Amino acid sequence: MPNKQSLIELRGVTKIYGRGQAEMQALRGIDLTIERGDFVAVMGPSGSGKSTCMNVLGCLDTPTAGSYLFDGVEVGRLSRDQLALLRRNYLGFVFQGFNLLNRTSALENVELPLIYRGMAAAERRAQALNALNLVGLSGWENHSPGELSGGQQQRVAIARAIVTEPSVLLADEPTGNLDSSRSREIMELLSSFNRDQGITIVMVTHEPDMAVFAKRQIHFLDGLVAKDADNGGHS
Repeated sequence: MPNKQSLIELRGVTKIYGRGQAEMQALRGIDLTIERGDFVAVMGPSGSGKSTCMNVLGCLDTPTAGSYLFDGVEVGRLSRDQLALLRRNYLGFVFQGFNLLNRTSALENVELPLIYRGMAAAERRAQALNALNLVGLSGWENHSPGELSGGQQQRVAIARAIVTEPSVLLADEPTGNLDSSRSREIMELLSSFNRDQGITIVMVTHEPDMAVFAKRQIHFLDGLVAKDADNGGHS
């Protein structure tokens, strides 16, 4: 049987901020492979490099040295426009703070990435309604974020991230602002997208009880991968 194709590959990636006395090495030569369909929990103390690594994976930051391959393409060789297309067409982002537009409805928030794609209004609306349905928010499409609970707001954020049918979902502390029962609901939702739609998920979390949902845990320490192990979590 052939090996699963690696979707994400970091080779010798370093990231240095500042110069001279102020120089700080956030990543010290990371080698990391994530296969298509994986669900990875990235853990580690503050300052360990996990957030820097996520920013590199999301094309929000560039390595100082080393290479990042996405589906076999060297990301460092892409133009600014090509990077924007990679983010827009292949990556979905979910954040701890939801990052929703407060004065717009749930539906309009979810439609936003499709507006950037130039999709026609009727098609855009249908796709956004479907995404809200997938996260269990049918009937809530006209509510603003202020009329929704924290768990519902995070569901809207997840719908916005998956409406473009991305290859990879990058989730940064997606349950950080939620209570334990809402957190579990969100993790079960993410697990279902990984299991049923094959979306590759890379999630930063501080919470071991959330990390157990992943198939694999990667622990960062002092800018290096200290541990990379299969989880025996949900699959």
